[in-house]
Amino acid sequence: MNHNTPAPLSPRPLRHLVEAQRRVMSGAQLKAHGVAAAAVHEQCRPGGPWQQVLPGVFLLHPGPPTSEERLHAVLLYAGRTADTRRATDGVPAQPAAGDAHGAPVVPYTDALVTGLAALTLHGFVSPPPLLSLDHIDVLVPRTRRLRSTDFARLVRTTGLPTPVQLDGVPVAPVPRALADAIGQLAEAGAVRRLLTEAVRGGHCEPAAVVRELTQARLLTRPHVVDAVDSLLAEGRAIAEDRLYAMVREFGLPDPLWNVDLRLPGGPHLGGVDAFWPDQAVAVELDTRTPRQDEPAVYSEYVRKREHLERLGVTVVHLTPKKLRESLEQQAAVVRTALMASGDRDPAAYLVVLPR
Repeated sequence: MNHNTPAPLSPRPLRHLVEAQRRVMSGAQLKAHGVAAAAVHEQCRPGGPWQQVLPGVFLLHPGPPTSEERLHAVLLYAGRTADTRRATDGVPAQPAAGDAHGAPVVPYTDALVTGLAALTLHGFVSPPPLLSLDHIDVLVPRTRRLRSTDFARLVRTTGLPTPVQLDGVPVAPVPRALADAIGQLAEAGAVRRLLTEAVRGGHCEPAAVVRELTQARLLTRPHVVDAVDSLLAEGRAIAEDRLYAMVREFGLPDPLWNVDLRLPGGPHLGGVDAFWPDQAVAVELDTRTPRQDEPAVYSEYVRKREHLERLGVTVVHLTPKKLRESLEQQAAVVRTALMASGDRDPAAYLVVLPR
């Protein structure tokens, strides 16, 4: 007998799996832990302690799965984990790394929770509770050879977005999750509630939502278009409120709000959101969306800015995202433009009219 030959690995006790690992595991993970398929089958007999909840995915206790277990079950079914890859390669599994609470973290790949379930994880309150969802949408590469089954509904994509990790679950970013949710909704009120919460709750900018809806070809649906129009109006109103707050909170001089600029007896130069006539500084909110970004629209946008600057007006462009994420920094940009006005040649005389 060769005493240098390592002893074969012994299967870990099933009790250990229940206590130390997640209470939902794939067949590949169980195999990697030394649990044979026959043993799994025995545990899943009627009245047994385990049950199969999705093809190749097992719940290691009797009774219905929790909302967290349903999430991990669809990810195990649709995606891959490090344990799955090791088992496929014939490499024994290693203990999973734990998070701050000691719970093992399973590094899923090729699958993200999306749709209504993802929005709930992002903190939305308008979607139904996770346990009441008939399906959990999971985003997978288009090349994955799987089908939707039971409560796992596959959403295929040519490229997975960068996931957001929420409670150990890889989740699609809000704009993508919104598009996937809206793609399954036919009721106009539900679509409007989701879009309104996305903007009012500060979850994302309208432009990012419109971009995803455009890519998903959902802007051909009348009830979606109507909701998007309300979304854009809501987004602009919120950006305007933040602009007012910026001027007030950071002690900027009061401007003239929402005015049109003209040359005396000449053409209309365009509207601006705020204007300081003594310093010839204007602020314009850039709330264009992908639908408004055609070459002709963008050319007009650039033409107005360049014409004002040739007349000596400094135009400061602020986006809703900048106002939401760095209000103090944007106030500093405007203050710098106001202070620098004394170093510039005097601007042309302009007629200012209410817009």
